[in-house]
Amino acid sequence: MVQVEVTITFEGKSYLTNVIAHREMSDDEILRLATEQVQKQWKK
Repeated sequence: MVQVEVTITFEGKSYLTNVIAHREMSDDEILRLATEQVQKQWKK
């Protein structure tokens, strides 16, 4: 497992989030997880 820092743009703002991922995970999968995290945390 590795910790990856990802910057996501959501509703016109940039958010830095950490994702814990398996080394075998693709970049697209990590980006999807990061996007879901930001949406859950900041969705109105």
